[in-house]
Amino acid sequence: MKLNEKISHEWLEIIENETKKSYFDEINTKINDDINSWITIYPPLELVFNAFEKTPFENIKVVILWQDPYHWAGQAQGFCFSVSEWTKLPPSLKNIYKEINNSLQIDNKNNGDLTPWTKQWVFLLNAILTVQAWNPASHSKIGWEKFTNKIIKTISEKQDKVVFLLWWAFAISKKSLIDSNKHIVLESSHPSPFSAHRWFLWNNHFKKTNEILKSWLKKEIDWKV
Repeated sequence: MKLNEKISHEWLEIIENETKKSYFDEINTKINDDINSWITIYPPLELVFNAFEKTPFENIKVVILWQDPYHWAGQAQGFCFSVSEWTKLPPSLKNIYKEINNSLQIDNKNNGDLTPWTKQWVFLLNAILTVQAWNPASHSKIGWEKFTNKIIKTISEKQDKVVFLLWWAFAISKKSLIDSNKHIVLESSHPSPFSAHRWFLWNNHFKKTNEILKSWLKKEIDWKV
């Protein structure tokens, strides 16, 4: 899992400090064992740190947190909820788009590539960065959460005025890592079809995020892709 040379210096320093720790050896060992057993890993290893490469640490305005990558072929891109432009929209992303349309009247149709959000400094983070094909949460206990907990905590400590969108109990459990005196945390249920109707649809998170950014004199996010 090599880091792209285009990654920001701040991210590089943070990530390299963590990769030197013993728990990260366990992550590498598990992934290598899977590969040697002919188990497919998503995303492709060159995209594991894609979220970090797309959104420089010093520019982060919004963080959206999810659990782990898509586990079906051709979906995972290394940043949460996103799929390539020509890939069928996963159900959760459909509901995300539905909520954007509900509150902002923006129709993203069938393009699931969220790269335009990352270019506006929305950091799309999976708490677990890899997964076995067709086996959700299969890498949930290999050490990735130690890594991403450190990432979340570092953003909270070193950045000022970030909006964190935490959807579902798993993401909400990370709230303790965030300094609510400096940042805003918006919570709701997961956009999955199993829970979106409970608390996600009509939560107005995308509209509220822009209102918060505007109040902080920061440029609002264009949620159109």
